[in-house]
Formats: sequence, structure tokens, C-alpha cells
Amino acid sequence: MDATPHADLEQAPLSSLERQVIDVFVDAVKVIGLPKSLGEIYGLLFFSPNALSLDDVVRKLKLSKGSASQGLRMLRELGAVKEAEGQGSRRTLYVPDVDLKRLVGGFIREQVRPHLESGKGKVVKLIKHADHEEDAELQKFYKRRLKKLDSWVSRGRVVLPIIQRVLGE
Repeated sequence: MDATPHADLEQAPLSSLERQVIDVFVDAVKVIGLPKSLGEIYGLLFFSPNALSLDDVVRKLKLSKGSASQGLRMLRELGAVKEAEGQGSRRTLYVPDVDLKRLVGGFIREQVRPHLESGKGKVVKLIKHADHEEDAELQKFYKRRLKKLDSWVSRGRVVLPIIQRVLGE
């Protein structure tokens, strides 16, 4: 991949094919509850033959500089985007990481695992809180449901590493 942007590529509007590929990533991030702009930025970088700068992303996607900057930062934290090597210019250039295992691993590490850990603590507190329910039948019902929820959280913690290994390329 060429780390030097080409002026003619920077100025060209998105082609129909580029827009359709970007839309695939937009749909994917919507499913997992991430902002549409993350899918747009990642899709643009994924389908670009050249590394792109923040200004390139802003121009091509017609995003605000703040939104594009925040999106690139989040994608870097997830491990989905990295700075291009051998830049040759003063601008920071970005390329996608296209390794599925690292992408899934980054998402799990930054988004899913913290929620599971937080959820585990919340469920434990809720189970203790259910002990104070005065209606005995309702208390049993609550405890059964909360134990089911606790089981789901525990299973999620076991399944995540398996998913990461399965998706390794």
C-alpha cells in the first residue's frame, strides 16, 4: 500500500462502488451499536489504495473535522486503524488493519469485555438486592432470572476468547 496520498484521488468524489463498500461497514457498525461515522471512515480506508490523512477523510466523507478526528481516534483504540509507515509528509496518514482476528480482538477488548466485567458486578449486587423482596414468590422469580443473567454473563466471558481464536486468519 502506498503511504503517499495522490492529489487526484484525494479530490475525486466517492464512486458508486466505494459508496457501496462503505455502506457494508456502516451496516456492520450499526449492528454492534457503534456510530455510523466509524463504519464510513473504516470503509473508506479499507477500500482506498492509498493511506489517507484526516483532511482526506473529512473531504471525501463530508464529515466534520471533529467527528473524523474522534472516529479515527476510536478506530485506533480498537486496533482497526493504524498510522501508515514511511509517511514522507508532515501529515499523519492512516491505513486500515485488515486482520480479522485483531479487529475482533480489539472490539472485544475495548467494548465487550468491559461491559461483561461491569455487568458481572451489577448482577451480583442485584442478586443481593433481590433478597430484600418481601413477596416470597416474586423473590424466587427475581432470583431465577438474575441467576440466568449471571449465567449468560459468565458464558460470555468464556465464549469471547473462543470467538477470537476461531476468527483468527
